[in-house]
Amino acid sequence: MKTKPQVLFLSHGGGPMPLLGDAEHSEMLSCLRSIAADIPKPSAILVISAHWEERIPSITAAATPPLIYDYYGFPEESYRISYPCLGEPLLAHQVHASLQKAGIAANCDTQRGFDHGLFIPLKIMYPEADIPCVQLSLVESLDPAEHITIGRALQKLDYGNLLIIGSGFSFHNFKAFFAPPSADSTTLNESFENWLIETCTNPDLSEADRSQRLTQWQDAPAARYCHPREEHLLPLHVCYGLANTACTKHFELQILNKKASMYLWR
Repeated sequence: MKTKPQVLFLSHGGGPMPLLGDAEHSEMLSCLRSIAADIPKPSAILVISAHWEERIPSITAAATPPLIYDYYGFPEESYRISYPCLGEPLLAHQVHASLQKAGIAANCDTQRGFDHGLFIPLKIMYPEADIPCVQLSLVESLDPAEHITIGRALQKLDYGNLLIIGSGFSFHNFKAFFAPPSADSTTLNESFENWLIETCTNPDLSEADRSQRLTQWQDAPAARYCHPREEHLLPLHVCYGLANTACTKHFELQILNKKASMYLWR
């Protein structure tokens, strides 16, 4: 019997800062640890990371992918972070087959490693690194409807006790993170977050309406202030395409002095 995966969209913070003792990530650490303790430990994890874009969806297919330290200007210890989880080629090929069956051209990549969109949050949630992982790219078109469609194609996956994570950030204006806070910036941040929470949690919305809101996310209040570029939001679209319903539980927190959110479908 086909088992339904758990699906989580998480906000993964600023580069390696969550693992460097940064106080502005303390709520994020607590939230991710709480989620990991609350859900059954998965047999494998599929991560859609904001930090990988390709012309067509691409999947890590190596048995032992290396880590990619795709951040700059951090302390030397940031580049010695270890997360020696295995890959899962069987899952990778199932993802590839599910996409192809849906008419979506896809590619298995046996060379690429895991970027920090995977190893930073998973080192917090599952520090033992004993769960095999696969990473799926975004598509460089950054088309929201296309990413919802990719999520819907992944509904065909049949892998027992699977956790699927969209690793992005519900707020991602890099300049705003380090600008002095103001009443205006807080209003802009919170107006988009409130719209996103309503979109993902309201059970009274039809799925057609929810899908339309996410597809037309740029029409939301302060959308382009919160996401000058949308790559950190699109993992949520893949998660929604998979779940096709309001989330089971959501989490509101502060990261880098900005309101952020995470969403869980069980």
